Amino acid sequence: MIALTGVAKFQGKKYLFKDGSFQINPGDRVGLVGANGSGKTTIFRLINKEETPDEGTITIPEKFVVGYFSQDMSEMKGVTVLEAATSGCKEILALGVDIEKYGEQLSDPELDADAMEKILEQLGEAQELFEARGGYDIEQRAKEILAGLGYKNSDFDRQITEFSGGWRMRVELAKVLVQQPDALVMDEPTNHLDLESIVWLEEFLGRFKGAIFMTSHDRDFMNRLVNRIVAIEFGTVNTYSGNYDFYAKETAQRMSNLEAAAKRQDDKLAKEEEFIARFKARASHAAQVQSRVKMIEKMDRIEVPQEARAVKLMWPDAPRSGDVVATIKGVGKSYGDKTILQGIDFTIKRNDRIALLGINGAGKSTLLKMIAQELKADEGDCSLGASLYPAYFAQHQTEILGKDQTVFDAVQEVIPTQSRGVVQNILGSMLFSNDDVEKKVSVLSGGERTRVVLARIIANPCNFLIMDEPTNHLDMKTREILLEALMRFEGTIIFVSHDRHFLREIASKVIVLDHGHATEYLGGLQYFLDKNGNKFPGSEHTLRVG
Repeated sequence: MIALTGVAKFQGKKYLFKDGSFQINPGDRVGLVGANGSGKTTIFRLINKEETPDEGTITIPEKFVVGYFSQDMSEMKGVTVLEAATSGCKEILALGVDIEKYGEQLSDPELDADAMEKILEQLGEAQELFEARGGYDIEQRAKEILAGLGYKNSDFDRQITEFSGGWRMRVELAKVLVQQPDALVMDEPTNHLDLESIVWLEEFLGRFKGAIFMTSHDRDFMNRLVNRIVAIEFGTVNTYSGNYDFYAKETAQRMSNLEAAAKRQDDKLAKEEEFIARFKARASHAAQVQSRVKMIEKMDRIEVPQEARAVKLMWPDAPRSGDVVATIKGVGKSYGDKTILQGIDFTIKRNDRIALLGINGAGKSTLLKMIAQELKADEGDCSLGASLYPAYFAQHQTEILGKDQTVFDAVQEVIPTQSRGVVQNILGSMLFSNDDVEKKVSVLSGGERTRVVLARIIANPCNFLIMDEPTNHLDMKTREILLEALMRFEGTIIFVSHDRHFLREIASKVIVLDHGHATEYLGGLQYFLDKNGNKFPGSEHTLRVG
């Protein structure tokens, strides 16, 4: 059990959040939500005793084991992938050493009865705990988890330093899962995972017998796994019984009611102020005027928090494109001896919304680069149609931003003739306001940089969007803003995403890349799943949506 009672944390002289009280019991499935910077990671750190609360208490029983996955990568050098994955089980492995030690002590012929009884008791306790923590199959469990997260058997004995940061984060996740703790506390476990691995993790956590407390920007992942939401909202901590969709519906209704109440109050105030202004000079109305002035002074003003106000991302008008947007004919691409794509044929038509699916390494990003004219095919051709204004969002697009640029400068760079007000309106639609626009790119988070790149894209007219993982690093609110904007977009879209909610809502056609070839499905994600037994290409796991 994990219990937070009246917990508060300061940020400078202000509360980050206060009055945080909730409990996570064995077997609970709890999601943590809140805007970027609201304090989600701080709550995880408090539970993991990396920080202490400024007010209140956090209670965790002594023998209650918490497995904590964070976005901070530990220093892992000189170890293999498998050794790194089992390195979180030091206490369990130490129990195995104790069991061997007790066994050796029991073989001592000079051991008296009292000492033997004590050793037998210690041995029994160690064996019971060792078995409960899965000590007898740690290595096998680690291999199964690593495989589920995308590692091949041939990777297990490779040095961890041979892999990219994203792949090392998968090992960090495996290290926590292998422990089989009483509770999993996870800060964005789906980051750095492809869709196949997300599906595997969802199924793994569905079978996990302990408690789960987590945050994720993947809406479907949260909906499938949690049945209670802890929300950090405007400095307070509230609890909702239900999954993320239930929480979103409840908060939207609350905000709608608050905005309506604020408008009624504003209308009433306007009438009262008009009366005061009209009659304040008349002695005959002095008492009435004074009464209304006092009433206004005593009135508790209803305020709608700025961060809760609805934000819309608006696309600039773009001319209509031709009926054929792009023609992909006989396209092939190889890197060295490895063929990535071979004989790819399909046509992108105006208003198509195409989702590219395929396992990691299937060539999705390579194909998007060729469609965007950023990469040439080894054979065949990707040709664009007439009257096109394409915009390309690449996975590593944030690297094009100058680190010494301000947020404002980064957007003004692509629309140099526009006024400051126009640039600020665009940035406002991507949740940059007030002093945020003067921040240097170098201090921005990954999500903030992604929002800057999206702001640069919407700054100019476009009618063909080519997007490779546009939701990476975006929090739930920004994903919803982007999703709603793409649903209003009147042009053509081809995109790659690991977010099932995003895929389901946007795609009207699916193209699957598998073993270098493309298969076209003239329907959305659910149509594709119905045709494929709810299986993702190359996966044995069920792809669950909806």
